[in-house]
Amino acid sequence: MNGRKKHIIAGLLLWCMAFPAFAGDTVPARRQVVYVVELMQEINAPAVRLVRKGLDAATNAGADYVLLRLNTYGGELSAADSIRNALLHFPIPLIVFIDNQAASAGALIAIACDSIYMRSGGSIGAATVVQQTGEAAPDKYQSFMRAMMRATAEAQGRDPRIAEAMVDPQVTVPNVSDSGKVLTFTVDEAIEHRYCEGKAETIAEVLQQARISNYELITYRPTTLDQIIHFLLNPVLQGLFLMLIIGGIYFELQSPGIGFPLAAAVTAALFYFAPLYLEGLLQNWELLVFVLGVLLILLEIFIIPGFGVSGISGILLCATGLIFAMVDNDLLRTTEGFNLAVLVRPMAILAIAVFTGLTGAIYLTRRLYTTRLFGHVALRTDLTGEEGYVGVATAPALTVGREGVAQTALRPSGKVEINDEIYDAVAEYGMIGKGDAVRVTRYETGQIYCVKI
Repeated sequence: MNGRKKHIIAGLLLWCMAFPAFAGDTVPARRQVVYVVELMQEINAPAVRLVRKGLDAATNAGADYVLLRLNTYGGELSAADSIRNALLHFPIPLIVFIDNQAASAGALIAIACDSIYMRSGGSIGAATVVQQTGEAAPDKYQSFMRAMMRATAEAQGRDPRIAEAMVDPQVTVPNVSDSGKVLTFTVDEAIEHRYCEGKAETIAEVLQQARISNYELITYRPTTLDQIIHFLLNPVLQGLFLMLIIGGIYFELQSPGIGFPLAAAVTAALFYFAPLYLEGLLQNWELLVFVLGVLLILLEIFIIPGFGVSGISGILLCATGLIFAMVDNDLLRTTEGFNLAVLVRPMAILAIAVFTGLTGAIYLTRRLYTTRLFGHVALRTDLTGEEGYVGVATAPALTVGREGVAQTALRPSGKVEINDEIYDAVAEYGMIGKGDAVRVTRYETGQIYCVKI
């Protein structure tokens, strides 16, 4: 009887475990993971790294949704395109919360996401490509931006003509954009034309409107190493490193031996290339091209006389390595061919760095060594002839009028022995045979002249 009771009790327990609702308890539903990546800065190389690292962290965390909190007035076209590609090919649903502005490159990033929510008073648009002066860039850059905006809108099911009107004021969309000005949407206008899913003031409101209720919120926080890399990827610092590389090499060539200028150039090169390599922008071939260029320049300076093919080739290879190191190689190729637009910025940075670096190095070379601090590094004493300083040996001048023996045939130059010393000599006229007696007649420009006795 006890055995039958045990079997009955065990069966009841298994039945309760199989149907927990009847046991007075329920299995809680799994909380969905929402991963937040904050992009509240200028769109540049550090921003690309931030977004990529955030998306990788969301994937590793098993996120169900990624919420991109965006507030930017734009930035570099190449960086925006890198972020756009990463978002379009990301497998997890993407929600962007425009926490104020998504202008220029920010508009391209926003429409690459699956759904858009905006804060009251925010705006999206004004994606015309501009130069450093604030003026509109040439049409080939506008054409590239129009194509990207149009393709991105099509990929997310939005009106491509509206996206194109955010770049080009000449694009008209009936009842939307026909004023001849670049299109920018307010929140209500974006909602009306399906460029925004809703208005929200907080992330919680965004998730509520997206019908995500049972969730766990995780915010991506860059590591200390990431923050250091982001700092070193700043375009201003990149230009400064280039100036130190160029100026350090120039200083080193102006002084004998190996010293501080070369150490500064090497250190700047490490700070320039290391973050680019860790970011994935620098490829092995680009580093090899730069090193090969340096070797060719050194070959031209120390081995080959003059300056020719080797030196020019070295300069071109160094410039190629430095320029392409700042470019995401995936952006060089488009469906329409080779995209030169992404090379404009790194070429401009290099040109400015070369001009500034050389100008600064020449100026410092003249000024630095005249100061009290560094004055002892350079020789500042004048060695004049009046004080007995000469640039050649004086012993041959004392042989004038003396006699000796020709050690070699003089045709017309050779060697003579005078007072057990060997001197280079030139025959005044004719030839003098080996072993003939000679007399020194004169000494000019560091050379003795003699005749046969």
